[in-house]
Amino acid sequence: MLAEVAACRVCAAELPLGPRPVVRLGPSARLLIIGQAPGTRVHETGIPWNDRSGDQLRAWLGLDRDTFYDTSRIAIMPMGFCYPGVLPQGGDAPPRPECAPLWHDRLRRHLPAIKLTLLVGAYAQARYLGTRQMTETVRDFATHLARGFFPLPHPSWRNTAWQKRQPWFGAEVLPALRRQLAGLWAD
Repeated sequence: MLAEVAACRVCAAELPLGPRPVVRLGPSARLLIIGQAPGTRVHETGIPWNDRSGDQLRAWLGLDRDTFYDTSRIAIMPMGFCYPGVLPQGGDAPPRPECAPLWHDRLRRHLPAIKLTLLVGAYAQARYLGTRQMTETVRDFATHLARGFFPLPHPSWRNTAWQKRQPWFGAEVLPALRRQLAGLWAD
């Protein structure tokens, strides 16, 4: 299945740097991280979350790089597998809409041990929770745990001001997230 993903060219004509799907999976992984789409550095290296956003996400999770990239523990699958480019007015383009419908369900069937899925950013939350308001969705994280989902904002530097305006995020959400992660590998 991963070879099929690597060979995908469905939206190649729309990708400014060409296709380079960035996905990491292992059948024993208990945590699935669904983010947005690779940035330029991730596209260059082929390593998901290999940028400042990844540093911030690992800090939120309380995980070092070795643990974070251990596919026996953590699977990483973005909404769009390839770098989508930038918008005309600046900022990252949204994930290509073809990826998630084409690949997510198929790949998730190969992840039988997943106990918790982090939905990082509004695109993942919209697809899996049907929500549109990221702040409300993150604040109500506990209501989504029964279905195995934990919503988070994207850890981009662009969300630094959002974090400052939402002191409950650091005080309530991040400690709850770390407790959930500790429970994943405790049994």
